[in-house]
Amino acid sequence: MSMSRRILVGEFGRPHGVRGLIHVRSHTAEPAAIAGYGPLSDEGGTRSFVLKWLADGLVQVEGVADRDAAAKLTGTRLYVAREALPPPEEDEFYLSDLIGLRAETEAGEVLGTVAAVEDFGAGSLVTLRDANGRETLLPFTKAVVPLVEVAAGRIVVVPPGELEVPPQPGEAEAGDTPRPRRPSMRRRSGGRDAA
Repeated sequence: MSMSRRILVGEFGRPHGVRGLIHVRSHTAEPAAIAGYGPLSDEGGTRSFVLKWLADGLVQVEGVADRDAAAKLTGTRLYVAREALPPPEEDEFYLSDLIGLRAETEAGEVLGTVAAVEDFGAGSLVTLRDANGRETLLPFTKAVVPLVEVAAGRIVVVPPGELEVPPQPGEAEAGDTPRPRRPSMRRRSGGRDAA
């Protein structure tokens, strides 16, 4: 299975109980669907896993019968062949389909190519790599990436400008900010320090 034709669909979490059950974080629209794509592979493509979905993010992995074996899988990312996934609907795409697309401004200025699309928990980020190898991270939002044309091999990017927020009425100006005061230490009778 070629690395470029695989899609990340989940990740093994911590073991559950002593019989080899393990938690899985599924990235599929329906979490239980992760078990229906057939054998999944690890990041290197060297190991394969057949999952049986139990409930609430808990799976049984074929060949894993105890807690120690399940614990060794913790953190393993799970991939599936791109061809095993259903084709996207019109105006839909898989995030992995964006990798390698040309990124350009609305005026047609080339900014680079899409090197990665990742989500670290606060929303998806798109990584652009320019001709000199420099990378730029941008939020993957409709405002910043208003147009995705997979068939045309491009995305349109509206780079966000720096945002300066002026002080609101009642807030101190930057030069008027009071300096913090340090509490003085006093001794009470009994030898305890108090502020």
